[in-house]
Amino acid sequence: MASHRRPKQPSRTRVTVLTTAAAAAVVLSSQAANAAPSEKPSKDEVKAKVDKLYEEAEQATEKYNGAKEKQEKLQKEISTIQDNVARGQEELNELRDGLGSMASAQYRSGGIDPSLQLFLSADPDNYLDKASTLDQLSGQQVEALKKIQVKQRDLAQQRSEASEKLKDLSATRTDLGKKKKEVQGKLSSAQKLLNTLTAQEKAALQQDEQRSNRASERQVLTGGKSTPASGRAGAAFAAAQGKIGTPYVYGATGPSSFDCSGLTSWAYAQAGVGIPRTSQAQANYGTRISSSSQLQVGDLVFFFSDLHHVGLYAGNGQVLHAPRTGTNVRYESMSTIGGPFMFGVRV
Repeated sequence: MASHRRPKQPSRTRVTVLTTAAAAAVVLSSQAANAAPSEKPSKDEVKAKVDKLYEEAEQATEKYNGAKEKQEKLQKEISTIQDNVARGQEELNELRDGLGSMASAQYRSGGIDPSLQLFLSADPDNYLDKASTLDQLSGQQVEALKKIQVKQRDLAQQRSEASEKLKDLSATRTDLGKKKKEVQGKLSSAQKLLNTLTAQEKAALQQDEQRSNRASERQVLTGGKSTPASGRAGAAFAAAQGKIGTPYVYGATGPSSFDCSGLTSWAYAQAGVGIPRTSQAQANYGTRISSSSQLQVGDLVFFFSDLHHVGLYAGNGQVLHAPRTGTNVRYESMSTIGGPFMFGVRV
């Protein structure tokens, strides 16, 4: 006879857990349905972020330029020292050959002096400091030994100096590589942000920039109260004007591309004036002009507290400069550079 058992009822605890889970699922589904999709940054927000990245890239660029300049300087110094060492070694060999000839003559005439013989097979320093040894040598031999001693010490010092500079050069090259990666990283981040804009938004940004450029150019051409450029400042400014439209490239010094300090150093070089490579170094070259009202066309003008941007004063509150990646050499209002005007320098 079959038994008829009643099905086991779920426990109160289990029912509570299931009910709670179901309620939570309903809430989460409702939240997911009502959640607003993440908003795409506006054109102006993207521009602000990109401008900030470009500013940071230019800061890194000037550090890169400084490391590159140091590397080139060290390479020249090391090359000079190595040339001097090579010539010094030749002179030392000649001195030793001369001393050897004297020894040979002594041997042929009746035997070589023991002190001289000892020197020829070892370092002379230990013997030159002993009066007894000097007393046993002729005046000519003593003079030859002293010259050899001085030359040996000089070569040892130069080799030590070259060794230290080579270590410094190795560290500078490492630093240069880091700065280059930093610049490239900032520029890559900026490009990724720009790629989020639509073609229409990109065109709008370009039009805004073109309008600003035309306005700055009109300000320069109208002249106003600005003192005209003359002398070497005038020649430098004219040279820079001839490069309007040339692309900005970090680390470039012309003539087909420039960064900010690359343009100013190139322009003054065309005027026969050698100024430092980096903006920070250029800030200490010449006479400082603290007030913008005293600026003359062709003066160097510096921006941002760390002086990482420089251009040439163009008159009427405008600057002729290489702004940043993605732009060309152009006129721009000093008020729209993105950082405060710090001072000018008259070269």
